Amino acid sequence: MEHAQEQEVCLEQAQRYCVQRPIYNQELLQGQLHRRQRTPPTLGQKIAHSCRCSSKKAKSHLYSFLPILKWLPRYPVKEYLLGDIISGISTGVMQLPQGLAYALLAAVPPVFGLYSSFYPVFLYTFFGTSKHISIGTFAVVSMMVGSVAVREVPDEIISLDSNSTNTTDVLEYYSARDAKRVQVAVAVAFLSGLIQLCLGFLRFGFLSIYLTEPLVRGFTTAAAVHVFTSQLKYLLGIKTSRYSGPLSVVYSIAAVLSKITTTNIAALIVGLTCIVLLLIGKEINFRFKKKLPVPIPMEIIVVIIGTGVSAGMNLNESYKVDVVGNIPQGLRAPAVPEIQLIPAVFVDAVAIAIVGFSMAVSMAKIFALKHGYTIDGNQELIALGICNSVGSFFQTISITCSMSRSLVQESTGGKTQIAGTLSAVMVLLVIVAIGYLFEPLPQELDLGLQPYDYCRNCFSML
Repeated sequence: MEHAQEQEVCLEQAQRYCVQRPIYNQELLQGQLHRRQRTPPTLGQKIAHSCRCSSKKAKSHLYSFLPILKWLPRYPVKEYLLGDIISGISTGVMQLPQGLAYALLAAVPPVFGLYSSFYPVFLYTFFGTSKHISIGTFAVVSMMVGSVAVREVPDEIISLDSNSTNTTDVLEYYSARDAKRVQVAVAVAFLSGLIQLCLGFLRFGFLSIYLTEPLVRGFTTAAAVHVFTSQLKYLLGIKTSRYSGPLSVVYSIAAVLSKITTTNIAALIVGLTCIVLLLIGKEINFRFKKKLPVPIPMEIIVVIIGTGVSAGMNLNESYKVDVVGNIPQGLRAPAVPEIQLIPAVFVDAVAIAIVGFSMAVSMAKIFALKHGYTIDGNQELIALGICNSVGSFFQTISITCSMSRSLVQESTGGKTQIAGTLSAVMVLLVIVAIGYLFEPLPQELDLGLQPYDYCRNCFSML
């Protein structure tokens, strides 16, 4: 028995695998393998393939073109709604005086800044991919639009005054001049929107990939410097000329310093008081952010207090403090932009389109990096193009992302573009119903707080 077991063990150890296969080389493979013959598709086949669309592909394209369809059904109401409401109200209150003031920078009547703070913001909610940026008027873009409007429709009121003493003629001249400048600004918005749309459909949004973080930080900081310089004269209540082009910052500061003795003390006090109140509010929100259920909406408090004090003390007549003034009620009927102005403003529209896209993508990338989501550069181009081109039919000026409002929208608890929609609704409410309540609002109240907002927030992000 033991002998038989030993024989079985020996047989198992003696078993071997024997594998035989031919040796292949390159020549043998080429001779035996069958090469697949590829025939290039015809033009008709290419067109048919591009037009073929499955339900999955159609859904993907629809979600890409309308990002709101992707995030709105999954919107966590209990977690986000309260923060979006507070943020929307705060941003809307801030958007009101900014829209009025930036319209003046664009050399158009103030009410057109309100139009630009409603239509584009509402449209961006549907087409934009950023959750935190605030679309609307922006100082740098408004100054670029204003330079085009003044160039195409120069201000010749001095020659009119020397030839006429009739007040009615002067008012009619102002009205006609403003109407022509509005046509120029609307044409610039329409053309810049078309350029952004074309770049978006041609997939030029990939350029946002090359906007490195140091470049984005540098761009936003440089924009903050320009905005600070442009608002300094309003903070001090000084009247100076408008400067654009190279060294405009130097010329603006020199002009302010040359007239520093004409500073309006009341306007300066209003601006500095606003800065101090906002500083206190922001520091309280920062120190007690874990204990506060929602951030304190200091912007709303400052606007309400400032409007009440201005109306009660009659700052406009008693201390020559500039206020918002008359706000016409109601929306304008849509109208086609003046197409014949396009050749004259084409180069400027290209520059405004590029600056607007760079500004929006820069801020969107900063917030996306901070909150852990991604943006689509192509869709941002399309969204901005729709906001500008469609908005121009309702007499809006060129828009982009506002740094100060975006920072307020994010810092006051905004989570999605629902906050932007609520801010647009607030502006609409002012346009159609309660605009008269904000007529005593001092311009210095908003323009004075912006240097603080821009510099503190932008430099803190470096």
